Amino acid sequence: MKAAKTKKIAAKSKAAAKTPSKSKASLKPSLKTKAVKAAATRRKLDPITLSVVRGVLETTQREMTLALEKTARSSVFNLAHDYSTAIFNAKPEMILQGQDIPIHLGSLMPAMKAVAAYFGDDIHEGDLILHNDPAFGGSHAIDTCMYKPVFYKGKLVYWTVCKGHLTDIGGPVPAGYNPAAKDIFAECLRIPPVKIWDKGKPRNDVLNMIFTNMRARRDQEGDFNALIGACQVGERNLLAMLDKYGKPQVDDCVGELLDMAERHMRSLIKEVPDGTYEGIAILEDAGHGFGDFEIKAKVTIKGDGCHIAITSPPQIPYFINSYEGNSHSGVYLGLMMFAQLPPPYNEGLYRCVSLDFGPKGTICNAKEPAPHMNCTTTPMETLTDAVRLAFEKAVPSKVSASWGHANGLNIAGWDKRHDEEYVTMVLATIISGAGATPKQDGWHAVGPECCFGALTSGDIELLEYSYPIIIHKYGLMEDSGGAGEFRGGSGTAWEVEPLDSEMTFIMFGEGRRIPAVGAAGASSAMVESKVGRLERKIGGKVEVIKDNIIGTIKPGETVTNKNPGGGGFGHPFKRSVEKVVWDVKNGLVSVKGAKEDYGVVIKDGKSLAVDMAATNKLRAAAH
Repeated sequence: MKAAKTKKIAAKSKAAAKTPSKSKASLKPSLKTKAVKAAATRRKLDPITLSVVRGVLETTQREMTLALEKTARSSVFNLAHDYSTAIFNAKPEMILQGQDIPIHLGSLMPAMKAVAAYFGDDIHEGDLILHNDPAFGGSHAIDTCMYKPVFYKGKLVYWTVCKGHLTDIGGPVPAGYNPAAKDIFAECLRIPPVKIWDKGKPRNDVLNMIFTNMRARRDQEGDFNALIGACQVGERNLLAMLDKYGKPQVDDCVGELLDMAERHMRSLIKEVPDGTYEGIAILEDAGHGFGDFEIKAKVTIKGDGCHIAITSPPQIPYFINSYEGNSHSGVYLGLMMFAQLPPPYNEGLYRCVSLDFGPKGTICNAKEPAPHMNCTTTPMETLTDAVRLAFEKAVPSKVSASWGHANGLNIAGWDKRHDEEYVTMVLATIISGAGATPKQDGWHAVGPECCFGALTSGDIELLEYSYPIIIHKYGLMEDSGGAGEFRGGSGTAWEVEPLDSEMTFIMFGEGRRIPAVGAAGASSAMVESKVGRLERKIGGKVEVIKDNIIGTIKPGETVTNKNPGGGGFGHPFKRSVEKVVWDVKNGLVSVKGAKEDYGVVIKDGKSLAVDMAATNKLRAAAH
């Protein structure tokens, strides 16, 4: 029976990309029963109308996203696109998630429920709610979220929701990431659910209090206005849809889209052999001194349901603890990397999945006052790896390599051009390589894993225009992609110098000692070039830094942030000699890397002539 199910899903995974899932498996029959009953009460849907309503929802979400990009003030929004949007119904269930940042989207579901529960019946037309607190289901506090209830004919029908990474959120360290924080109060301004508009009237006293506690106020006000505008765009389009198609018909369509996503997930889970599968990933010590940690994911499959249980060590006084809302995102991304389902993407996907994050007070289920600001990358990416590895034990044919983890940099200083402080997260510094698959090499410069290709670097010239800096280098790194029959994608190097005054830099993340995990026998002999690191150059001397620190440089000095590549797939000695030579020719692999990682001996670095006798001997010795 198990063999038959494995063969069936293996065949499907070869034919096309597939699906994700969420809650408790057959352990949650009540949800399935409710969905079946709800579907039975619906009128028969016209497929054309269903498609049109689905298109309106998807277009509304995309227009919300574009509104954010085109009206935002900071480079984190308008260049890097570190934001996400979603639409919820009145229950509230996520009826459409944007194809945005994975670390935002999973946590939006528990956060939306926490916000709605907090206000209860005190929700009115014209309200606008702000929130960032991880204790209320948020991710990390610098990801600030706005929730706009949408009323139609006097009744709450939807919520439009926007979340974005601000450049600052108060606290002692610019940009919020404080490696020295021992608790959450040393990191940020915590904002539990609070109305910033009350029945259509802006609460300027509340807004002023918030902005007064943030650096670079002009950026924060501009990004707040962009979030507000995007919520309003969503509201406008949803009301127009109801006017045109009528609430009963739209409700039926939304219900069917939720059920459709559920069917996709249940269909995938049903094909996975019943049983329990465990994945383990290592969370490296990036400067806290407590050593490396194991994060375990135990996936139990029963019928068309799935239960995912997470085991992690006790929380520590360092900024890598993840509260429950954020951990939802890590688990769901691991599931979706395995499932690869087609749209629609909504909360229906997760009806058949139940989660257990372990006891409160652990790294993946933190409790107050644990510091947490780094949690959206660390430990989120390690948690994602553990979940994905567990699923891939169930269906080895769907295995793929890990993406490079985030190893990033924030910068801050004084902008003499405007006589004001500047602060930003430089998203270009976390652009790593993607993992290889059974069919192809990993993509270059699309990571990190937590964002899964949704971030963009932005034009170098625009970053230099926005801040008093000069960027000397931004490009792919030689020998950074994990070795394999299919090579991992290359990571990036980003070198910066302040123009006319001292600049503070703040390091966060990891992946500086343990490279991205390969698959199907992939391994790298040259490890150092495949992990992240920061190089500070002062007076011609280069210092390599691998711990998360806060430092400074002056004009004439530089820091270069180097990001890891993705993991490889398959034994590297199976990679064709021609492909290895092509990689060397294009600067992706060095002559040394060709020999040590791939067993290809290149006699001459100029002609790239290969010594086939030495190559065959070297490769044969490995078997």
